[in-house]
Amino acid sequence: MAIPACITGTFLDEITHDIPSQNWGEDEWRKEFALYPQIGIDTVIIIRAGYRNKCIFPARSIPGLLPVYEDLGELFFSLADEYGLKVFFGTYDSGFHWLRRSWWKEVELNLPFLEEAVDRYGHHASFAGWYLSHETGKNDAHIIELFNHIGRKCKELKDAPVLISPYPQGSKQMGEAALSLDESFEHWDRIFQATRGAFDICAFQDGQIHYEELPRLTRGIGELGKKHDVTIWANVETFDRDMPIKFPPADWRHLRFKLEAAAEVAEKIITFELPHFMSPHSCYPAAHNLFRRYSEHHGLAV
Repeated sequence: MAIPACITGTFLDEITHDIPSQNWGEDEWRKEFALYPQIGIDTVIIIRAGYRNKCIFPARSIPGLLPVYEDLGELFFSLADEYGLKVFFGTYDSGFHWLRRSWWKEVELNLPFLEEAVDRYGHHASFAGWYLSHETGKNDAHIIELFNHIGRKCKELKDAPVLISPYPQGSKQMGEAALSLDESFEHWDRIFQATRGAFDICAFQDGQIHYEELPRLTRGIGELGKKHDVTIWANVETFDRDMPIKFPPADWRHLRFKLEAAAEVAEKIITFELPHFMSPHSCYPAAHNLFRRYSEHHGLAV
């Protein structure tokens, strides 16, 4: 059954891999989390708790980390407890081993990291799920082995839904390496079949293909979800890939189109990433305007 075209979950990107830090502290994060119940957000997803030599908590299990001065994981879980939000915890991405096809080294780093995370945060009522941070557009880089080993370990440590958010290998991002939608569906049919039980929810990103392709992508992924018993969400990006800079907030007209396309199939709409690109607290003035347009459209009195 289709849901209203409303965003009800957002990623949190505090590792700041390819978007700038907003330098928020506890006060700024509290304002942000307090906003979410007012606008229908019930879920936050830590997109990656660690990346290369950066981490949101002082992990003992990852060698060579830069100094970690505060436990952002604890802050996020505590605020989510307070404001009645669900947290999906994102895994570790070395940005190295799996891209060199050494998938077992990626797994070996993640397993003790996940154990450490459960020791730290498993008691929080808001710990509601996992996010597998290794993102891909096709059956490549041993993604099947990664999903099977890391996803199943997540469930063993804390039995909660596991989410992935892959992308279509579209021409906006991949150029000559782009796949057609039919090719993408074939790749993901095989991935879903080979990883059955390793994850529960799939929320495809929507920014790598052209707008006119989105309805067919949504329908095709929806059909694969039914075939393989995977719950389908949508990751409707609130930033713009069409501009020559990385990455401005999205044009409201494009965002509305994407939301309406996603709502035809997705059980839930999440976004990358509200704090930067659509929050009234964002460092981008255009994000404030986007929030106003979204709020007007949905009748939110915020």
